[in-house]
Amino acid sequence: MITLKIDDKKLLVKKGTTVFEAALQNNLYIPNLCYHPDLSPIGACRLCVVEIEGMKGFPTACTTEARERMVVHTNTTKLQEFRKNIIWFILSEYPDQLNETTQLKKVVDFIGAKELLPGYMPPKRNLPIREDDPLFLRDPNKCILCDRCVRICQDVRGVGAIGYVNRGINTIVTTPFEISMADADCKFCGACVEVCPAEALTDREKFEPEEREAKLVPCKNSCPAKIDIPRYVKLIAEGKFQDSIEVIREKVPFPNVLGYVCTHPCEEACRREKINEPIGIRELKKYAASRDSYRWKEKLAITPDTGKKVAIIGSGPGGLTAAWFLRTLGYSVTIFESLSEAGGMMRMAIPKYRLPREILDKEIEEVENIGVQIKLNTKIESLDELFNQDFNAIFVAIGATKGMKMKIPGEDSPKVLDGLSALKAINFEEKIDIKGTVIVVGGGNVAIDVARSVLRKGAEKVVILYRRTQKEMPAAEEEIEEALKEGIEIKFLVTPKSVTDKNDNLEIECIKMELGEPDASGRRRPIEIKDSEFTLKADKLIMAIGQRSAVPEGFELQLNKKGTIQADEETLTCSQKGVFAGGDVVSGPASIIEAIQHGRIAASEIDKFLGGSGQIEQKFVLEDEENPYIGREEKFAYKKRINIPTLPVDKRQNNFALVELGIDEKLAMDEAKRCLKCQLRLKISQAPLPPERQTE
Repeated sequence: MITLKIDDKKLLVKKGTTVFEAALQNNLYIPNLCYHPDLSPIGACRLCVVEIEGMKGFPTACTTEARERMVVHTNTTKLQEFRKNIIWFILSEYPDQLNETTQLKKVVDFIGAKELLPGYMPPKRNLPIREDDPLFLRDPNKCILCDRCVRICQDVRGVGAIGYVNRGINTIVTTPFEISMADADCKFCGACVEVCPAEALTDREKFEPEEREAKLVPCKNSCPAKIDIPRYVKLIAEGKFQDSIEVIREKVPFPNVLGYVCTHPCEEACRREKINEPIGIRELKKYAASRDSYRWKEKLAITPDTGKKVAIIGSGPGGLTAAWFLRTLGYSVTIFESLSEAGGMMRMAIPKYRLPREILDKEIEEVENIGVQIKLNTKIESLDELFNQDFNAIFVAIGATKGMKMKIPGEDSPKVLDGLSALKAINFEEKIDIKGTVIVVGGGNVAIDVARSVLRKGAEKVVILYRRTQKEMPAAEEEIEEALKEGIEIKFLVTPKSVTDKNDNLEIECIKMELGEPDASGRRRPIEIKDSEFTLKADKLIMAIGQRSAVPEGFELQLNKKGTIQADEETLTCSQKGVFAGGDVVSGPASIIEAIQHGRIAASEIDKFLGGSGQIEQKFVLEDEENPYIGREEKFAYKKRINIPTLPVDKRQNNFALVELGIDEKLAMDEAKRCLKCQLRLKISQAPLPPERQTE
């Protein structure tokens, strides 16, 4: 350790510390623009110059090593004037007003700006602003040549996509020969944008400071369960498959099921999509789950029994998730399921060609293995019945299991079914008469699942009617594509008006639609076209237009106008003490991953209600420090998303064999390596800013 004085303040610092670092460590601010904690100091901006007794000139504090008994002055009159001249020089070529949020503006305010020379007209650079990059904008007119972006790209990231061109008075920072960032093998990590002090590099999408993490790592933010997607994708890229699945299991007990059927909102948010195609996150999850050695079982801790009991009504994804976490916290958990098999909508509504039952059964079995009891064929009609059995809390997760119809004339015919009833009959191998032509009404995943399922059950022709265009269809794009491959016809901008049961056929009067202004869903409202009626014939009509909940009156819970349970958005508490509700019975029809998140919230809130901390998660894999070096990779921006192999169409007839086949280790690692590693930007240190005051 050595001692020195900076502005009459005696400091004790480690040997080898620079004067700038010594000041910074002791809350003494020295102006700077080129310095950054993650970069080697170069003293380029000259703003951090100081006076050191016994030393000639104005040395830069960021490159001068502190010495024993050194006496440093950082704010003399000469230094103030020197810095103002530098600021004047920078601003003389800056094209716009300074943004209040930039480091440059804060430094200018701290030092103070000199008046420009009378009559002086700053030269206009008029360099072209590059707006062709998918994630950020480049304005070389605002560049102050601080060198940060170049150094972090080359020295820290190891990419080297940008550098100096035209050395001398016309020097600018850009790509070789002014090619696009993609052609310069940029990896779009955003580090250059993060360290720019002057808005020469900015994100294309603007966001507020409180939105920063959500916008910069949107995959994790868009996941309802907040699975650490960047982390598990990184582990797959490194070939650490078991670590990857354990990261996922920290948040959810159904990684394999999600790998098959998650609606993957993370992929829709993936920043890579703006470059070419999003990462195949769901497929990576499925691959990692397929490599599970179940090592996590050795790490899983079950808290000793608390002596308290929790009842869960419904064995869907929300109920099973809540049961998993509550059991790990030491509660006695019993699930009551009205059907003959557990799984809720995962079993009732998802076809086997999408979700093999052995996958679902295995993950439900793991819930039972930790001590959760599942009572099948047990319909609960009264919550008091459970409280009388000494249950301390109840979680209602009965889903939205009743299909809906359109309330049009003739739909009470036995040949008109609702989508959920049809899927339940098929998935539970109940008797269902499918033949000839089947018309399905709807545009969501249920409609697509119904159409593809009845085709496998013997329908000769399947037609989907949807009242909007394919662009507005809420069904997953890949499911629509597979339906079309299988020969299913989709008639867009059509809706049925009435149904007539004539002998062995149904005559369905339809009308054509056109799209008007957006409605409450954000999609354009379908409007009937006058005198455009026409008739279709079919053997069966299946309405897959939505589903609703059926909450028993004996629950005595407050419902809203849609018939779903009124529960607090944050705690899922209901109108009756000790009762919580979540999943589709609260939100209305949603996704498995959203139901899982409700199960997580319910487990945490029930634990709090019963005297616990609400902490439900366990760490299976310790986080390590990520290497900021990502390296250069030729044509990185052009690397395409993997094609997931599928079962040939001619082998899908009359069976429910799995359609999406698996990928191998190489494909999984290659796909994971397409990730932009957006999370690394959050690890970049903040440059030191001046205190909230101005010098005289």
